[in-house]
Amino acid sequence: MAKKKGKKGRSFIPKIHFSLPERTKRLILSITMFAIALIFVFSFFHKAGTAGNLLFEGSEFIIGRAVFLFPLFFVIAGIVLWSLKKHSVYTVFFTLVLLISGVSGILGVFARARGMSVQDLSGLIGTGVSLPVFGAFGFWVSEIIFFAIVAVAGVIFWQLLPHEKIERTAFAQGAQEKIKKIFEPKFDVSEVEPEPENEESEDPQDPSADGDEEKNEDRKKGKKGSLNAPFMKDYKLPPIDLLEHEKGIPNAGDVKAYSAIIKKTLQNFDIPVEISEVNIGPAVTQYAFKPAEGVKLARITALHNDLALALAAHPLRIEAPIPGRALVGIEIPNKTRATVRLRSLLERKEFTESSASLGIALGKDVSGAAIYVDLARMPHLLVAGATGTGKTIGLSNIIISLLYSNSPARLRFILVDPKRVEFPVYNDLPHLLTPVIFDTQRTLNALKWLIKEMERRFMVLSEARVRDIKSYHTLFENERKKNKSADPQDPSADGDEEMPYIVMVIDEMADLMAARGRDLEGMIVRLAQMARAVGIHLVLATQRPSVEILTGLIKANITSRIAFQVASQIDSRTILDAAGAEKLLGQGDMLFVSADFTKPRRIQGSYVSDKEIKKIVEWIANETENVVREDMGESSLTQSALQGLEGESDEVDDEPLYEEAKRVVIEAGKASASLLQRRLKVGYARAARLLDILEDKGVVGPADGARPREVYGRDAVAQENNEENAKWINP
Repeated sequence: MAKKKGKKGRSFIPKIHFSLPERTKRLILSITMFAIALIFVFSFFHKAGTAGNLLFEGSEFIIGRAVFLFPLFFVIAGIVLWSLKKHSVYTVFFTLVLLISGVSGILGVFARARGMSVQDLSGLIGTGVSLPVFGAFGFWVSEIIFFAIVAVAGVIFWQLLPHEKIERTAFAQGAQEKIKKIFEPKFDVSEVEPEPENEESEDPQDPSADGDEEKNEDRKKGKKGSLNAPFMKDYKLPPIDLLEHEKGIPNAGDVKAYSAIIKKTLQNFDIPVEISEVNIGPAVTQYAFKPAEGVKLARITALHNDLALALAAHPLRIEAPIPGRALVGIEIPNKTRATVRLRSLLERKEFTESSASLGIALGKDVSGAAIYVDLARMPHLLVAGATGTGKTIGLSNIIISLLYSNSPARLRFILVDPKRVEFPVYNDLPHLLTPVIFDTQRTLNALKWLIKEMERRFMVLSEARVRDIKSYHTLFENERKKNKSADPQDPSADGDEEMPYIVMVIDEMADLMAARGRDLEGMIVRLAQMARAVGIHLVLATQRPSVEILTGLIKANITSRIAFQVASQIDSRTILDAAGAEKLLGQGDMLFVSADFTKPRRIQGSYVSDKEIKKIVEWIANETENVVREDMGESSLTQSALQGLEGESDEVDDEPLYEEAKRVVIEAGKASASLLQRRLKVGYARAARLLDILEDKGVVGPADGARPREVYGRDAVAQENNEENAKWINP
């Protein structure tokens, strides 16, 4: 009952909770301050009524004549409260009290020094605060103290006011400088220097300035020496003036600020690092840092997105570690990219004085260093990337680099362009073995001819007892000198077995693989496996890096690869067997991997325009019109290539498995379609065709019902092998 009674006796008046946001409270207080200031103004003129007059008299009693400054004080407080965002409201009231006390103290000290009524001039507050201070310090020091109090109150009000522009220019800049001093490491910044102009051509006293062609010829002769002399004949290499100068310098932004941000961001995740160096390249800037001992690289690579957010940079690439160095690199795109021109690379001593047989100027790496490679050492190259990322310009860069160091007698090209618009500009070059190839069948014929030429060259090297084309050229040069010294009038001293380097460039493999993928793959793999020693090299490009185009056999035999920007990480792994190509910038930005580089190396490819290509091709065609047409136009190599391109060969040459099929049936002692199907892993139609060819060549007999065909060539092959062995025993 007591509980029930207690419940009945309770008050049911609801509690009213009236809460406002902090911002609203500050605005209300600010409006109140403005209103009080206006009330004091009206009270000065006795226009505020009885309550206003009492407020004025009470305030005058408390602070004296300082009451006339009340409107100003309350207006300042109202402005601060209106704009206040983070600080407490009590700070404003404390500062207001401090300001009133300081002004009252100034008036109180002044009244005491002049012998005036302290109460009338400074009020109750001024009388109280001025008495001990004036008695202890005297007039001047007391005034200084109270002026300092007023100044402190003014500084507090000033800091509470919003002044964003000043913060961005002075305060924030000072804070940023302090952050830099704390986190900024000590390192050297290596920048890309603009290529100097050719000073020799500007010197009027230089005799070589009168003839660019002679100067260029002398330069190239110094490059290749006596080895290249017999292949040059009367051929002149194109002058470097046909190419344009490099212009522009890359802008990497605030390097020290980025370094401080990288260091601070990694420290936020408990990864202490020290920035070692900054390398400014044409397209990206590499920030190399050394993590503390015990830090796993996986922790750094996992912060890729956090670093990109902190640096406001995309795409960002982390190289962990930098090959050959105990450093981790972060590559950030430059604010302004610099275009790498081919001329700036071909003018360097690294190219002009190189001993490379097939030197190529690829571009510049992230530190701005020029990158040169030798196609003869690769010995084949695979180029892949999305559409519009610079593949065709990269192929043109390779072709032009080779043209600037090799004559038609030393280097010949076979160009395949299924798109029909990229390579026709090269049709006038004397370096071409055949006109530019457009269709699939002629491409297959060219590959078949290359295989046949490869086998012929192996026979020549075997007879000369040398192991590769370079040794053959050296032997040929020595024989030529010997014959020249013995009989200068002997015409045979100038000629020998013709064996120039042959480079086949295919601009787009996807279309060819879609039409004749199996046949094309088999011939490419065979050339890639064996053709290096005889100076035959392949440069294959595709814009569709899938496993159907870049098969496992092709990738296994072509280890040197260039990856331009691709759409996904899957495409990058298809090309390079590693991620990274999806984070490239395009426009010639590439990753290059070969036997010399264990990890992909980032390079900004050099740029050569269509205008420059046309000028070079026209110059070579005009200068070599007479010499090359006579010496090279009717050569046996050119005639053989043209015949092979048109398919003017016997049926055996059209079937690459003929020799293997012949060996299988001779070893087995019998011939049948099922045998060839099992051993060669081909279909019935091809196995039956191989049997027909073997029958036409007299290797096997005609069909005899269900019994296997008789093999005729077994004894002949055994006799040939015995004769070959006898030559080695009794030479």
